[in-house]
Amino acid sequence: MPDVYVLDYVRTPRAKGSARGSLHHLSPVDLVVALQRALVDRTGIDPSAVGDVVVGAASQVDEQGANLARTATLLAGWGHGVPGGSINRFCASGVDAVAQTAGRIRGGDLDLAVAGGVESVSRVPMFSDRGPLWSDPETVKRIGSVHMGIAADLNATIDGWRREELDAYGVETQAKAAAAWDRGHYAGSVIPMNRADGTVFDRDELIRPGTTAESLAALQPAFEELGASGQDDIALATHPEAGKISHLHTVGTSPALADGAALLLLGTEEQAQANGLRPRARVVASATAAVDPVIMLTAGQEAVEKVIAKAGLRPSDIDVFEIAEAFSALCLRFRRDLSAGPERLNPNGGTIAMGHAFGATGAIMVGGCVDELERRGGRYGVAAVSGAAGLGVAVLLERASA
Repeated sequence: MPDVYVLDYVRTPRAKGSARGSLHHLSPVDLVVALQRALVDRTGIDPSAVGDVVVGAASQVDEQGANLARTATLLAGWGHGVPGGSINRFCASGVDAVAQTAGRIRGGDLDLAVAGGVESVSRVPMFSDRGPLWSDPETVKRIGSVHMGIAADLNATIDGWRREELDAYGVETQAKAAAAWDRGHYAGSVIPMNRADGTVFDRDELIRPGTTAESLAALQPAFEELGASGQDDIALATHPEAGKISHLHTVGTSPALADGAALLLLGTEEQAQANGLRPRARVVASATAAVDPVIMLTAGQEAVEKVIAKAGLRPSDIDVFEIAEAFSALCLRFRRDLSAGPERLNPNGGTIAMGHAFGATGAIMVGGCVDELERRGGRYGVAAVSGAAGLGVAVLLERASA
C-alpha cells in the first residue's frame, strides 16, 4: 500500500460566527472555492488530476446542503470530471474527511485528492438542520441527548475541576494564540480574504489578547440556565454519580463560534514528484471512537489513545497534540491523562481562543499539526476532535523529513 502525504494546507482566517463577523458576507461555497483556487495557485497542480474533493460540514442544510463539495468544485473551474463529496461527523467532520480520504489513497482508490471542511455558523446556525438528535423529544429522551455545554459541565463535575483551573486554561490558550499570531506562525497557511467593505481580512478575529484570570473570573456560567430548563435532569438520569452538576464553564472557557474553512492536498509520493511538490507529513493512521452521548466530549481523547496504540507508540512519543478545545475541562483531562503539557498540547492556542468552525476545525487541527511539526522539527503529531453524540476522530502524522 502506498504511503499518503500531506502536500499542502490552506485555511481562511476564522471570523466571528455572527452577522458582525468578517466572513458573514461570503457563503460556505465561496470559502471553499477560494481555498481550492489558492491550492492551485500555490502548488501549480492541474485540477483535473485531482481524484476527489471531500469536504466536511456539520450542518448540511440550506447553503451547506446539496453536496457543497461538488458545487464548489464546479464553481472553482476544476472541470466536470472532478468529483466532490460532503461528509458529516458533526464537529469531527473535517478531520474525518482527511482520515477517510487518506484511507482511500492508501487503498489505491485515489492518488491525489483534496480533503477538508467548512462551516459558516453565521449563515447556517448550529442545529439548523433540525435533526432528531436535538429536535425530536422522543429521540432526545431515549438517547439522553444534551447540549455540549451541559456535557462539558458534567465532565468538569465528575473530574472535580475547580472554576479557577478552567479559567487558567482559558487564559493560557488566549495567550498562546496571540503570541503565535504575533510570531507569524500562521502566516504561511492562512489565505487572506476580503471583508464586505473590501479591506483585507488575514487574522483570526476572536482572539482576546490580554485576557486575565481576573477578567474570566468575572464572567457568569454560560449553561446554568440551560441546565435548569431540564438539561441537567437528562444528564443526571444517566450519570447520577455526579450528584449535582456544577456549572463552571463560561464564554471564556468554551469554544467560540466561528466561520471558516480549510483544505489539505493529499497524495502519494509519486504524485508529489510528478507535481514538483515536497511531501510535508505522512498520514500514519487514523482512528474513530464513540462514547456515551451524554459524556460526549471524551471521544476525541479516546480516538487519540486508540490511534497512538495502533501505531505501536506511546503518548510520550508524540511531539504535538492539536486537539479541538471542547471546553477547558476536557483539555485539562487530556493533559492529565496523557501527560501532555502546554508545550505539546495546542502550543499555538486553540478553539477557545481562535474559534470553532465546526466542520472546518478538524482540518485546521491537521494542518496546524503539520505546520508545528515542521516548525519545531518534531517527528510525530496527532490531531483530533470530539463531536456531538459522543463521536471522536484522530489522525496520526509523521513529519516527512523526520
